[in-house]
Parts: sequence; structure tokens; C-alpha cells
Amino acid sequence: MFQMSTPPEDSELSTVVLSPEPVAPPRRRRTGVWVMLALALGGVIGAAVGAAAIELTRDSDRVSLEIVASDVSHTSGSIVVDAPGGRSLGSYGGYGTWIDVFDYSPAYTAQSPVLVPDDVAEMADFGVDTLYMQAARLDTRSPNGLEDPWLLADFLLSAHAVDIDVVAWYLPKWSEDDSDLRRVEMLHEFEILGHRFDGVAIDIEWTGGDIDLETRNSRLVSLSAAANKSLAGDPLAAVVLPPVLTEVVNTAYWPEFPWTEIADDYDVWMPMSYWSFRSQRSGYGDGYTYNEESTRRLRDNLGDPDAVVHGIGGIGGVDGVNDDPNPEEPLTELAELDAFVNSLVDTDSIGGSVYDWVTLESEARERLARLFGEGPGSQLPAVP
Repeated sequence: MFQMSTPPEDSELSTVVLSPEPVAPPRRRRTGVWVMLALALGGVIGAAVGAAAIELTRDSDRVSLEIVASDVSHTSGSIVVDAPGGRSLGSYGGYGTWIDVFDYSPAYTAQSPVLVPDDVAEMADFGVDTLYMQAARLDTRSPNGLEDPWLLADFLLSAHAVDIDVVAWYLPKWSEDDSDLRRVEMLHEFEILGHRFDGVAIDIEWTGGDIDLETRNSRLVSLSAAANKSLAGDPLAAVVLPPVLTEVVNTAYWPEFPWTEIADDYDVWMPMSYWSFRSQRSGYGDGYTYNEESTRRLRDNLGDPDAVVHGIGGIGGVDGVNDDPNPEEPLTELAELDAFVNSLVDTDSIGGSVYDWVTLESEARERLARLFGEGPGSQLPAVP
């Protein structure tokens, strides 16, 4: 999810314990979970209450459960898990935030992730509606396609417990075989205790691998059509390079992008309007102009003035006090967040987010919570 003026670098049992007492209902209750599910990653974290336990077993791409003791007569808690509900564009509305494997996955963080499932509760405290989570990768560190299904299950259950939707995203590398499509399908099929990802997004930005433009476009078009068919009517999101980047800033980045060829395959469009990479001299180094113009150009390219858009801003947000003078990426300032949210309103976008959670200082998280909770972001149009 990195976007600059030059092409980027690529960037056996566990026990779920039944609590004897019901937990408090979540922030805005949707699921029917009345007991605490304590999920251990790779081991057993406790004994089951009474004689009841649920065992989770794993294989390469699925977590399954089995009741291994039938005598539950002495437990005062019970599990009521709703059947998987229908996925909708509603998950892309409102305020979102992003995480990637370099934040949470032990395989990509030298076993020292900066984010764990418990951190989702803090996102809820700041009013986040949807977590966009990189949950699969085409990489030797992800040999089974999905990231660790135990960890994904923990994030998903933790998010749903505080009424945060989770949209899983994947960065295709335009493989010659079905590797990209299979990962999209795995995200769509993943399920734990009746809970599924609330949506799937394809991050369309990879320009590496010595794949010529014609081949890359052809594989993008093929993947988009196949993914749309595979999702069987569930919404599919396209995370795309902002047209200002490819049409104004660097026309060699991805020329001849096949907008019209993939227009019918995606239900929501998510331009990566990372204005912190743009200079003030360019006219695009603010939170409003880059996203507003990119959204207009995107709809023009699609030939659809009503195309559903969720804008992505960034990178991050700093308060100007004791900030790192040499951050790994150029970060946005607090006042620009206001301008970005205003651009969402003025373009009739259904939602917005800032990439990513880790690079948002606490003051930026508070600012975004106000902007989407009581400010202009609270006036975003209803999801169609």
C-alpha cells in the first residue's frame, strides 16, 4: 500500500474456554456471542469450565472447531453464534483504518509485531468502523497463502466483539498461474465460529517482476473477472493508484490502465490518495486537492459519475511535537486530516480511511474520531 512518484519496492490444538459468566455486550452489538472466547495461538491457555471445551484444529487455510466434551450441563455460559450474514457495501462506509503484515505478522516482523489482536479494542475506542487488514500475501514468508489462520481468527473475533467490520485485502503480483485468484478466494472463504471477513479488497498497484505492461493489464483484467465471479455477488473492492499520480505526476508509472475493462468487476473503488508524498509546489501536497481530483478522474475513467468511492488518505498523522525528523515515509500533519475528510464529503464518498493505524499518533486518532463522529465525516452519504 505504498504509492510514490516512482514504482515502489514490494513494500496442534488450542482451546476456546467457556466463561462461566456472560461478558458485557460490545459497543454496538451485532453478533450473539454471550461468553468470552479466549483464543490461544499455538497452545492451550486454560481449562474448560466444567467438562466442556471447544478445540480448534488447523490446516493450511482453514480453522475448524469441534466440541470435544458433550457434558455441558454444569456450565452457566453458552455460545450463540449467528450464521454468517450477508456481506454488503455497508462495510466500506464510515471511518476505516489499515494494517499490513509488517505490523502484525511474526513472519514479517522478526517475531516482534507492533500490533496484536487486543489492539482492536483501542480502534473501537477511537470510533473505527472497519479494519482493512492484509491477510494474504504472495511471498515465501506466507507459504500457505493466508497469514497464520490462528492469528487471523483472533483478529476477526476481536474486531467483531467490538462491532468493527474486517475487510481483508491482498496485493496480487500478476502470477502466471492461479496463485493470485486462489488467495482472493481463500480470504472470501475464511470462517471461524460463524464469523467471516466482511469484505475482500484487491490492492492494484504492483508494477514489479519484469512483467510487461500488456501482460500485466491482461492479468489484471482476468483476475478481476475471475474474482468477481468467485465472490458470487458479494462486494469486491478495488484499491487503486490515484489517477492524479498516473495521469499527472508520473505518466510512466502505469500507463494505459484498463479502467473500462474492469469497471464492472468492482463494487467500490478506493484510491490511495497519499498526499504526504506530494510536494506543496505540485499543488497536491494537501489533504483535499489530491483526493478530490483523483476521485473525479477515477469516475471519469470508469464512465460512471456515481461510482462508489471510499477514499484512502495518508500517510499517517503527526502532531508536530517531537516528531521524528527523518521518518521512513513522509507523514501528514493534523490540519490536513480535516481537509481530507472535507474532500470525502464534497465527492459524495461513502467512507474514508488513513493509511495506516500504526503511523497515526494519538492526536491524529483523536482528530479523526471527531471528524467522523461529530464533524463533516458524520455527514457522508448513506451506502447505496
